[in-house]
Amino acid sequence: MASAISSDRIAELTAIESEKLNARTLGSKAMFERAGKHLSGGVASSYQLRDPWPIYIDRGNGPKVWDVDGNEMWDFHNGFGSMIQGHAHPAIGQAIADRYPRGTHFGCATEDDIVVADELAARWGLPKWRFTNSGSEATMDAIRIARAYTGRDTVVKIFGSYHGHHDTVMVSIGVEYDQIGDHENLASLPYGAGIPDATVRMTVPVPFNDAPAMERRIERLIREGDKPACVIMEAAMMNLGVVLPEPGYLEAVRDITRRHGIVLIFDEVKTGLCIAAGGATEKFGVTPDLVTLAKALGGGLPSGAIGGSEEVMSVVGNGSVYQVGTYSGNPLTMAAARASLEQVLTPAAYAHLAHLNDRIVTGCQEVIDRHGLPGYALGIGSKGCVTFSEQKVVDYETYKASQRGDLADLAWLYNLNRGIFMTPGREEEWTLSVTHTDEAVDAYVAAFDELAADLTR
Repeated sequence: MASAISSDRIAELTAIESEKLNARTLGSKAMFERAGKHLSGGVASSYQLRDPWPIYIDRGNGPKVWDVDGNEMWDFHNGFGSMIQGHAHPAIGQAIADRYPRGTHFGCATEDDIVVADELAARWGLPKWRFTNSGSEATMDAIRIARAYTGRDTVVKIFGSYHGHHDTVMVSIGVEYDQIGDHENLASLPYGAGIPDATVRMTVPVPFNDAPAMERRIERLIREGDKPACVIMEAAMMNLGVVLPEPGYLEAVRDITRRHGIVLIFDEVKTGLCIAAGGATEKFGVTPDLVTLAKALGGGLPSGAIGGSEEVMSVVGNGSVYQVGTYSGNPLTMAAARASLEQVLTPAAYAHLAHLNDRIVTGCQEVIDRHGLPGYALGIGSKGCVTFSEQKVVDYETYKASQRGDLADLAWLYNLNRGIFMTPGREEEWTLSVTHTDEAVDAYVAAFDELAADLTR
């Protein structure tokens, strides 16, 4: 039985650890004050915000980063899951150095575009590819391709999933539990201001891990004369910690979308290259019509990609869809991606990541069991998390009903104060890199053990 963790004890420890972190990040405080003059909010992206000030990073090497105060940390944040190659990997650095004197931008295709597309086609089993500059661009273009191919507008997405910051998918992501709506009729809600209501109403959310509920919602839309163009989803949800598909779920979704003539898009911005060489498509053995990649693809440079079947991608090949971007297939990015695919993300690398993830999951679960914490550890490929919930999280509804956010926030503070750099927020997970070691993993587990001991003493 999980121990009852006092909210007062969590609040007490949170105050102590917050004071410690503030005291050791005064350089970040000073940089925040300087940044606020012209950098809106003092950061380059809203996801970098933190109260009372963000952590500013100075440099990274291999599995470690150093902030502007000189604090050395094992990096389990890894650029929101992008840097599974580790920081400043020599193979990628050499590829960038070799490319630079030959020119870094032409607005034209280069040989590396072809090589990277060939490698992705082999890994995903999807023959046609295009490149973008980010995951948001990739999912935006994939939806446009699906709409052009089907001649329809409505998009079905999983409630609670994040697919980038364009309007169509900034719907029904993070909302309070009492605003979710009925399981059979989940609410379409904007994620922040500035999203047109007409766009929100064209995006219909459904629950994860419930294929019958998805089909019932799709059939209702069809009866109403609003057949969807596509279903966009993560094969494993990666913004509620980690939520894996239940057995048979993805196969059922593939069957539903195929029978109804709806394009299935797997958003693999977070899972692609990170949980297997061919991402979730390889890991779970279900092939979508379109797949989107970004994050880990560029080896630290901005990148994105869309892969698809001959049939669906024909609307790009024949010029019906203008899939464009000045920096799409940028030579510097493609050189880094090629080096990453050919020299870094090898079978040996994935074996190493599997070893590390097994070690960290086993270690964290042992801590949970020994101290009776409410939660469980879960990992897949380079990704994993501790979910502070007494019941298994299978979708957004169970996540919001049971997740102990105060515990997750406290765990983040404990990590940073003990040399473990993690993504802020209760919905993120660890990301391992090929440069991480048993020592790094053991340091993570030790910090977690200290948290558990202090909570339950």
